[in-house]
Amino acid sequence: MPGSGSNGAVTRSTLRQQIADALRDEVLAGRLQPGQEFTVKEIAEQYGVSATPVREALVDLSAQGLLEADQHRGFHVHEYSAADHRGMIEARSLVTDGMFHSLVAGGMQQLNAGRAAVALAGVRRRGEEAQRAATAGDLNILIGYDLRFWRELSGLFGNPYLTDFLHRLRVQSWVCTVQHLRRVEDLKGYLWSGHTELVDALARRDPEAARAIVSAYNAHSLALIERLDTGSGPSGV
Repeated sequence: MPGSGSNGAVTRSTLRQQIADALRDEVLAGRLQPGQEFTVKEIAEQYGVSATPVREALVDLSAQGLLEADQHRGFHVHEYSAADHRGMIEARSLVTDGMFHSLVAGGMQQLNAGRAAVALAGVRRRGEEAQRAATAGDLNILIGYDLRFWRELSGLFGNPYLTDFLHRLRVQSWVCTVQHLRRVEDLKGYLWSGHTELVDALARRDPEAARAIVSAYNAHSLALIERLDTGSGPSGV
């Protein structure tokens, strides 16, 4: 029956995404370490599922740059350098600069004043949660809220392709970043927490202020990761 076939496809696709999300979270939490190797069989046994959705999930994560395929052996977590982080930040900046100008110039004008205010208020709440986690040095909580913050902020632009592209970039950035930050025992006061300032700048329709806030964030992040990459602690950043 066509209906049965469709449901089966949806179930497999959903399982594939669930496995990909779970493995991505394992990488972000540092439970899957850079360079760590594993096979499709091992992951399938871990989650109690068949090999097919696992293989598809691993291929998806490889396409996103989180994993690398080892021919005839399996997969391993991609190892990022400070130079990789710099490249990601440059790519992110090109996207966000254009997005901020477009939002202020006309993107949010597609919404009426009430809807725009409600949408920005929702983004700001995500930012407040991310800010609290950053101040407390709680990396796991920060990553979750930060990803939601940027996804919802970019969603105001109204282009799902841009939203998806920026989300992938930010996931890659976090995967790269946590490989360095997990080595630091206390991150209080060292993680960026300017989320609400950014929302306020956009609410004022001030793209230059928004750009300056993100530029300061990028400079802070680069300095921190480059210090850690050379073996120095975060002190003094």
